[in-house]
Amino acid sequence: MSTESSNVEHDKDHESLSKGKIWQVFFVLLGITAIEFIIALYLVPHHVLKPGIANPVYIMLTLAKAFYIVAYFMHLKFEKVGMAYAILVPTLFIIGLILVLTNESNYWLFTRF
Repeated sequence: MSTESSNVEHDKDHESLSKGKIWQVFFVLLGITAIEFIIALYLVPHHVLKPGIANPVYIMLTLAKAFYIVAYFMHLKFEKVGMAYAILVPTLFIIGLILVLTNESNYWLFTRF
Protein backbone atom coordinates (compact mmCIF):
# COMPACT_ATOMS: atom_id res chain seq x y z
CA MET A 1 0.00 0.00 0.00
CA SER A 2 2.81 2.44 0.80
CA THR A 3 4.44 1.60 -2.52
CA GLU A 4 1.34 2.71 -4.38
CA SER A 5 1.13 5.99 -2.50
CA SER A 6 4.81 6.75 -3.13
CA ASN A 7 4.33 5.98 -6.84
CA VAL A 8 1.34 8.33 -6.97
CA GLU A 9 3.40 11.08 -5.29
CA HIS A 10 6.27 10.40 -7.69
CA ASP A 11 3.92 10.62 -10.67
CA LYS A 12 2.42 13.89 -9.39
CA ASP A 13 5.89 15.41 -9.19
CA HIS A 14 6.69 14.39 -12.74
CA GLU A 15 3.39 15.60 -14.21
CA SER A 16 4.89 19.07 -14.45
CA LEU A 17 7.57 17.77 -16.80
CA SER A 18 5.41 17.90 -19.90
CA LYS A 19 6.48 18.27 -23.49
CA GLY A 20 5.95 22.01 -23.21
CA LYS A 21 8.16 22.24 -20.12
CA ILE A 22 10.91 20.29 -21.89
CA TRP A 23 10.78 22.73 -24.81
CA GLN A 24 10.83 25.65 -22.38
CA VAL A 25 13.98 24.30 -20.71
CA PHE A 26 15.48 23.66 -24.16
CA PHE A 27 14.95 27.29 -25.18
CA VAL A 28 16.40 28.55 -21.88
CA LEU A 29 19.51 26.43 -22.51
CA LEU A 30 19.61 27.65 -26.11
CA GLY A 31 19.37 31.27 -24.95
CA ILE A 32 22.17 30.84 -22.43
CA THR A 33 24.34 29.19 -25.08
CA ALA A 34 23.59 32.02 -27.52
CA ILE A 35 24.65 34.58 -24.90
CA GLU A 36 27.89 32.65 -24.37
CA PHE A 37 28.57 32.65 -28.11
CA ILE A 38 27.85 36.38 -28.40
CA ILE A 39 30.27 37.09 -25.56
CA ALA A 40 32.96 34.80 -27.00
CA LEU A 41 32.67 35.75 -30.66
CA TYR A 42 31.75 39.43 -30.53
CA LEU A 43 32.06 41.16 -27.16
CA VAL A 44 35.50 39.91 -26.11
CA PRO A 45 37.23 40.18 -29.54
CA HIS A 46 35.84 43.70 -30.04
CA HIS A 47 36.99 44.71 -26.54
CA VAL A 48 33.49 45.44 -25.30
CA LEU A 49 34.14 43.06 -22.38
CA LYS A 50 37.52 42.34 -20.88
CA PRO A 51 38.46 38.67 -20.44
CA GLY A 52 38.67 39.26 -16.69
CA ILE A 53 34.97 40.13 -16.67
CA ALA A 54 33.92 37.62 -19.35
CA ASN A 55 35.36 34.59 -17.52
CA PRO A 56 33.21 34.96 -14.37
CA VAL A 57 30.19 35.57 -16.62
CA TYR A 58 30.99 32.33 -18.49
CA ILE A 59 31.20 30.49 -15.18
CA MET A 60 27.84 31.83 -13.98
CA LEU A 61 26.16 31.00 -17.29
CA THR A 62 27.66 27.51 -17.29
CA LEU A 63 26.43 26.92 -13.73
CA ALA A 64 22.95 28.05 -14.78
CA LYS A 65 23.03 25.58 -17.68
CA ALA A 66 24.24 22.82 -15.37
CA PHE A 67 21.35 23.55 -13.00
CA TYR A 68 18.77 23.25 -15.76
CA ILE A 69 20.28 20.03 -17.09
CA VAL A 70 20.54 18.39 -13.68
CA ALA A 71 17.20 19.69 -12.41
CA TYR A 72 15.02 18.81 -15.37
CA PHE A 73 16.71 16.24 -17.58
CA MET A 74 18.21 14.24 -14.72
CA HIS A 75 14.97 14.77 -12.72
CA LEU A 76 16.75 15.92 -9.56
CA LYS A 77 14.37 18.86 -9.21
CA PHE A 78 11.68 16.38 -8.29
CA GLU A 79 13.70 14.39 -5.76
CA LYS A 80 13.34 14.67 -2.01
CA VAL A 81 15.65 16.47 0.38
CA GLY A 82 17.65 13.29 1.05
CA MET A 83 18.85 13.23 -2.55
CA ALA A 84 19.91 16.85 -2.30
CA TYR A 85 21.88 16.11 0.86
CA ALA A 86 23.43 13.05 -0.78
CA ILE A 87 24.82 15.33 -3.48
CA LEU A 88 25.53 18.46 -1.45
CA VAL A 89 27.37 16.99 1.55
CA PRO A 90 30.04 15.04 -0.41
CA THR A 91 30.54 18.06 -2.67
CA LEU A 92 31.21 20.26 0.34
CA PHE A 93 33.66 17.70 1.73
CA ILE A 94 35.49 17.55 -1.60
CA ILE A 95 35.74 21.35 -1.74
CA GLY A 96 37.02 21.38 1.85
CA LEU A 97 39.57 18.68 1.00
CA ILE A 98 40.80 20.69 -1.98
CA LEU A 99 41.19 23.80 0.20
CA VAL A 100 43.07 21.89 2.91
CA LEU A 101 45.37 20.23 0.38
CA THR A 102 46.05 23.55 -1.30
CA ASN A 103 47.02 25.04 2.05
CA GLU A 104 49.26 22.04 2.86
CA SER A 105 50.97 22.19 -0.53
CA ASN A 106 51.98 25.79 0.18
CA TYR A 107 53.35 24.69 3.56
CA TRP A 108 55.55 22.04 1.97
CA LEU A 109 56.80 24.49 -0.68
CA PHE A 110 57.90 26.97 1.98
CA THR A 111 59.65 24.36 4.16
CA ARG A 112 61.80 23.05 1.28
CA PHE A 113 63.84 26.23 1.04
